[in-house]
Amino acid sequence: MKLLRYGPAGHEKPGVLLDGKRYDVAAFGEDYNEQFFATNGPARLAAFVQAQAGELPVLPDDERLGPPVARPSKIVCVGLNYSDHADEMGLGYPAEPVFFLKATSALAGPNDDIIIPRGSEKTDWEVELAVVIGCRASYVTEADALDYVAGYVLHHDVSERAFQLERGGTWDKGKGCDTFAPLGPWLVTPDEIADPANLRLWLTVNGQPKQDSNTAKLIFGLPFLISYVSQFMTLLPGDVLSTGTPAGVGIGLKPPQYLNPGDIVEMGIDGLGSARQVLRAYSPA
Repeated sequence: MKLLRYGPAGHEKPGVLLDGKRYDVAAFGEDYNEQFFATNGPARLAAFVQAQAGELPVLPDDERLGPPVARPSKIVCVGLNYSDHADEMGLGYPAEPVFFLKATSALAGPNDDIIIPRGSEKTDWEVELAVVIGCRASYVTEADALDYVAGYVLHHDVSERAFQLERGGTWDKGKGCDTFAPLGPWLVTPDEIADPANLRLWLTVNGQPKQDSNTAKLIFGLPFLISYVSQFMTLLPGDVLSTGTPAGVGIGLKPPQYLNPGDIVEMGIDGLGSARQVLRAYSPA
């Protein structure tokens, strides 16, 4: 099943994608939030959809999509976790995962504009596979880790490199700006993804290929990451864990390239759909 949320920003309603069509499931009566995932929401939603077969309202194709999960308690991101990306940066492979928190206020829909922050000169792109946690996860074993996954989702970990690396050494400064976490178009339940360790992911800027890799190149795989992060903090239902980006980011090019107003970034992952974002300059309005 593919879960989506639609409507104006901040007022999204729940929906699903079935056989290529978008359907309104607002009558289900719940948003896709912590409570939904904590109470076996995907299974209850599947039963509702089955019972309402043929009766669900169809959504127009031009309806805005929001992030497919309501604001989670946290977005945990892993850095330097693809072998090809570590190679391009010349930093070697980390002995343990490097992770940081991305502000939940950075969440945006998959096709929303990305706002270049005031004073930014080095806004960069990063396509990533993310998972949404389905139940409370604390001190999870690697063997059990995938049992805690509610679904998989496309994530664009937009980054401002000067803020991240040149403004005091705290990555969060360059990761949590408004609109810097476009998520979606939909959350895909695990039964639809045969092997999350073998998914192609790609990204283009103005139609030019920049990233094209496979999750097989992850240094630390999903089960290990979920287990590892849960040793340091409890992951709550609905939390997002993003697994890192492959080679081809702007900072790794020679010379480096960064995003400018008017640029168009498109990206996708096998089975998880695609997204398109236009870069806009910051405006107080």
